[in-house]
Amino acid sequence: MDKAVLESIIDDLRAGRVPALAPEDFPCFSEAALAGNEHVAPAYLQTIAAALTEADIPVFERAICALDEGDLAWIGFKVVYDADEAVLNTDNEVTKKYGDAGSADGEPLVFFCNDAKEIVASRAYSDRDKFQMKDATRGPSMHNEQFEGLTWLSVPLFDAVRVWLLGASDAASEVAALAAHVGFAVTVVDYDPAYLSEGRFPDARRILLPGGNFDGLADLACAPEDYVCVLTRGHMFDPEGCVWATKHGAHYVGMMGCKGKNDTVHDLVLAKGGSEEDWARVKRPIGLKFGAKSPAELAIAIVAELVDVRYRQRYSAEARAKHEASLGRA
Repeated sequence: MDKAVLESIIDDLRAGRVPALAPEDFPCFSEAALAGNEHVAPAYLQTIAAALTEADIPVFERAICALDEGDLAWIGFKVVYDADEAVLNTDNEVTKKYGDAGSADGEPLVFFCNDAKEIVASRAYSDRDKFQMKDATRGPSMHNEQFEGLTWLSVPLFDAVRVWLLGASDAASEVAALAAHVGFAVTVVDYDPAYLSEGRFPDARRILLPGGNFDGLADLACAPEDYVCVLTRGHMFDPEGCVWATKHGAHYVGMMGCKGKNDTVHDLVLAKGGSEEDWARVKRPIGLKFGAKSPAELAIAIVAELVDVRYRQRYSAEARAKHEASLGRA
């Protein structure tokens, strides 16, 4: 989220103007995000813009504070497609009871919510609204479609975790698609354009290395908060990938391969300037262990591990224990 966009919205509302809201800034309203959803279209963003008033300024001010603080927070949207249905109480014997009221009203609403479940909104909301607004923190929401007449969308106020895929292998292609689907920003690196194609990696940033090898990797840099998956074709450049990722201090480094191959890579990592401490940081083999073999199965194992690493990185042990207990897994 661009802070300048939020500041511009505030300026417009203070001046009594209808702010310009674009799907590029609020991608939950993009054509791609809403594909197949017959209840919502990108044009509804203009309905929301027209409904905003000066009373909504605190929502965007709180969002700016969250950006400055690096908070896990979201701007959420109540989307109403049938106002009469939206306000009905449609709880049943399965769902938890949220009182006698449905949604507080049949009007669109913009709100702020963070992972601490702090909510900022311009109008009063019902208990059932609160339940769905808080669920915007589950990226973007778990129960947005539960009740008739309305749905809920949200956009995060924090950056997606960057995942580097070193190698445009078949497994990397599967990982890229799945990782993008669960909210990672994916960058894939290889030297062969035939493998590093848009068709194989439509949702990833692609970096083509020169020279028919991975020597050009030295000209790139990952950030300490990034994740690196070493998946080079035929494992031919795995040592270079491991050295590069550990030297840049990537938060997570994983490498695919069997024990025998990994022993060879270990020796090559040391020969290329890596240390035993660097090698110990490499998760090998990469991915959760459940018998995955094919590229698609391996991608599930790898991305599941990435999700778990992200979860542990973002939440304290206390918060994770509370979450697991709520699911009956404590």
